[in-house]
Order: sequence, then C-alpha cells, then structure tokens
Amino acid sequence: MSIQILSREVISLIAAGEVIDSLAAVVRELVENAIDAGADRISISLYPELWRVQVADNGEGITEADLSLCSQAHSTSKIRTHEDLWRVTSLGFRGEALHSIAQVARLTICSRSHHDEGGTGWRTRYTETGEILSIETMPLAIGTVITVENLFGNMPVRRKALPPMPQQLKAVQSLIQDIALCHSRITWQCFVDDKLSWQISPSLTPQHILPQLLKSVRFSDLEALGMDIETPEGKSARLHLVIGLPDRCHRHQPDWVKMAVNGRMVRSNPLEQTLLSSFARTLPRDRFPVCFLHLHTCPSQVDWNRHPAKAEIYLQCLDFWREQVSLGVEKALRLNPDSVADKAHNHRVGEILKAAEEKTPYRLSSKDDNLLELRAIVQVRNTYIVAEHSGGLWLVEQHIAHERVLYEQLEDKWELIPLETPIVLSKIKTSQIDQLKRLGIDIETFGENLWAVRNAPILLAGRHDCGEAILELSHGGDLQAAQVATACRSAIRNGTPLTIPQMQDLIEQWQNTRNPRTCPHGRPIYLSLEETSLARFFRRHWVIGKSHGI
Repeated sequence: MSIQILSREVISLIAAGEVIDSLAAVVRELVENAIDAGADRISISLYPELWRVQVADNGEGITEADLSLCSQAHSTSKIRTHEDLWRVTSLGFRGEALHSIAQVARLTICSRSHHDEGGTGWRTRYTETGEILSIETMPLAIGTVITVENLFGNMPVRRKALPPMPQQLKAVQSLIQDIALCHSRITWQCFVDDKLSWQISPSLTPQHILPQLLKSVRFSDLEALGMDIETPEGKSARLHLVIGLPDRCHRHQPDWVKMAVNGRMVRSNPLEQTLLSSFARTLPRDRFPVCFLHLHTCPSQVDWNRHPAKAEIYLQCLDFWREQVSLGVEKALRLNPDSVADKAHNHRVGEILKAAEEKTPYRLSSKDDNLLELRAIVQVRNTYIVAEHSGGLWLVEQHIAHERVLYEQLEDKWELIPLETPIVLSKIKTSQIDQLKRLGIDIETFGENLWAVRNAPILLAGRHDCGEAILELSHGGDLQAAQVATACRSAIRNGTPLTIPQMQDLIEQWQNTRNPRTCPHGRPIYLSLEETSLARFFRRHWVIGKSHGI
C-alpha cells in the first residue's frame, strides 16, 4: 500500500486513545483542570454500571465564549507560544483533555463564571468532534460540573480490555490520594452510585494528609522538612519532604515512596533510588520507607513533554537534586525537639493512658521542651540507660545505640591494621577467601588447607574473638554488611555495667549520629516517656477534693 495521510477523524481517535485510556484518566484530566481553575472543593461521582463520571468544582468557571472553544483540539488558556512550553506552571496545558474525552464519550459541561450575572450559567453538550451540540442557560453556583457518559461506548474492545471495575475504582482513589498530597488545601469527596465512598479533609501541609490515606500511620510517626535551595543556574527552588520515621512506620513494598514536581506526582527512577538508598541501614530487612518528596523549581528546569499523562519528566541538574534529596533525608532523620515527643510511642503505654483519660474530664496540654538535653541518671539491668530531660525520660538500649555509633564511624572510615600475630584459618572455601580480599583483608596460604590473615578491621584487631569475626565476614555480603557485622560484634554488650560518665558519653555520641532513631538492623533505639504522659497516667492533674468524692 502507498503512504497516505490519515483523516482528521482517525488522527483524533488515535490521540484520544493515548490520552484517555481508562476511567482514572478521565478523572485525572478533569480534576487537573479544576485545580487550574482555583478550586478548593472537588466532588467526584462515579456510576460504574453506566460508565459515567461527573466532576464538580467551585473554581472560577468557564465563560460562554470559552465553552464554544474548550473542547476543540489543542485549545487551552494555559500557554500561547512555544516558549511557554518551557515555563509551564499549570497542571494542564496541551489542550487535549476535553477534546479527547468527547471522542470516546458523551460530554456535557455546566459552568458559571464570575462574569455571568443573575445566578445563571450554561449547560453545553458536545459532539464527537468537540463542536457544540446544544447550549442553554441554567441556575448554577460559580464553578463547573462536567459529566462524561457512556465512556468507551464506541470502543467496545477498549472496555473489555480494561481491568475489573473494582480495580478501576481503586485506581481512581490512588490517583486522588497522590493529587491530594500535592495540593493539600483541597477538600475531596468521591461518590459511587450516589453513596459517599471516601473523602479527604484539607490541611496546610501533606504531613496532615498522609495519615488520612494510610490509616496505620499517625501524625506523630511523620517528620516534615522544608529546604530553600538555589540551583546551579542561580534559580530559587524548594524541597519539601515528609518521611515516616524508621523506628515507627515502614512498608513491605516501596509503594509509598512518592515524589512530585511543581504540583504534579511524577516518576523518576534516579530520585526514587536516591530516597531508598538514603534510608539504608535504618529499616528492618526487606522493609521500605514511607516517604513523599515534593520539588518546587523554576518551570524552565522541567520538560513535561515526555509522557502522554505527564507522569514522567526530564529534570535538569539531576545530580544536584539527588545530592539535595540525600541531604534532606539526613536532616529529617536527626533528632530534634519537634519530632521526638510522642506520648504514646509504646502501644501498651498508649492504651493505658487512653483508658485513664476516659475516666476523667480533665486533659493536659503538651509542653514545648528542649528534648535534646539528655542527662544519663541510671542503668537498668545493665542494659537500658535512663536519661532525663526537662520534659520526661528516655529509655535507651545501650548495645544498639553503641552499634549505631560504631557503624557510622566504620561507614566514614573502614580502617584495617596489621595483626601482631596472624590469625590462621583452616578448611575455608575459595569463595570465602575471595570475599575477605574484597573487604581489603590480607590473606595468604600458610600450609596445606591453612591460610594466614595478617590484618583486620581496627575494631576487631584487639579482640579475643577476632578469628571468629573474620570467619563471619568471609561468609558473604558487601562492605556495608561487613561494617554492620563488625559494629554489632564490637558494641557494648547488654549486661555490661557502665558508670554515669560512660553512659553520658554514649548518649552524646549516639545523639550526634546521622540516623539516631534505629540501629543498622532497623531496630528502634529509644523509648520516650514524656512528662505529660506520666502526669496523665498517675492523674496528677486531679483536684484532691474531687478524687475523694467531695
């Protein structure tokens, strides 16, 4: 066949199939337009059996003149010239959404703008090509209601190929959750067959939104950080980070490692890998962090023309951003007065306090104390260090606190020193020999089935069990795993008595580590018992007369 130019109708249908490929895609496009219109209340109504979607918002609305243009191919109010593609500040800008929807469904728009007087707006129905089929006035509040009916009715193969409807509804919910994190001041409601399915309340920050989305996560489990940044080009930027504290919450899958750029959730494998590596040796094995990263940068640094759904981007200065993300996570993981207070850090203590409060009408307000001025006062069972501060007590497990200190020292400097007397190992495999050499350990043949080890990590060199430790290191793992094993073996053992100065020195060293919340294996290091919690439990706020029934 000879080459021919496709007709306009075929071109439009192909383009529509790329932009609108699911129920969630319809919701995404309509919701993004609502946010661009300044809406702070958005309601989504889904009718799965009818393949019907309705999105209502209280944005600025659409004028009668714009209603005749908004569903035309590549019609938009967001950009004007090709230079505008490099300074996109809105969620929508290509002008594909409404025209593509009209290709695959029946489209109706009811809208009233600030310019419409008399409390009336316009109800407009469109043809498959985006032309106006009918328009009439109707009473309406300022805002827009867009109804999409018989979705993919003209594409039966597409309908049959889509996942089951419950899965599609779940995709819509996940989509809105992502958008809500990026735009926390919006009130969201979703109805399925006119019944409220879920809702999200507005907040000033995503730190208050995330607990609404993950019911197992509490506000106190999260740490938020904002950093003002200057890019290599001299542009002002901002990095906002919300992380789940590793001693309090984590996931079986990396499904809540999310990132956004300029108000839109995106995928960026390099930055996601940077986030994951920043949490290395802070979480239990095979666990992943809860993390939301939002970059606000100059629009000229972002190219959105990579993916039809704008889910993937080209971001300039990627290495610079990776460095800033690592720095942000490191800062967020440090102990600070705003993040260490947790009245119910221990579940059992929390339940006891809750039960005690239910029996009295009195409540205590929390205090803002400098929780970082810790003073070691006693050792419990030669295992736990009790440290007091102006707002309560901390219980610190001495072995894993010291393990965190030693691990970060080894991470900064992996030093091996010669042994006065070589350690002789027997009957070890070739793979074990290769493993020791990879770690920098000098090992050579000493006789038949004998090998001499002539150096060792500085922490192990003077230990009586240095040979056992070297043998343990030979069984595999990378350098980081070897550092963890060395730190664990070298840390103060539980059951070891410590003097007050020794305890104080350990507390101060531990507080100054980069990741003081967990040991390299992911175990929590401290338990916080705040003064306000203790006061509630012992009911020190009771009026004495009332406690005697007077």
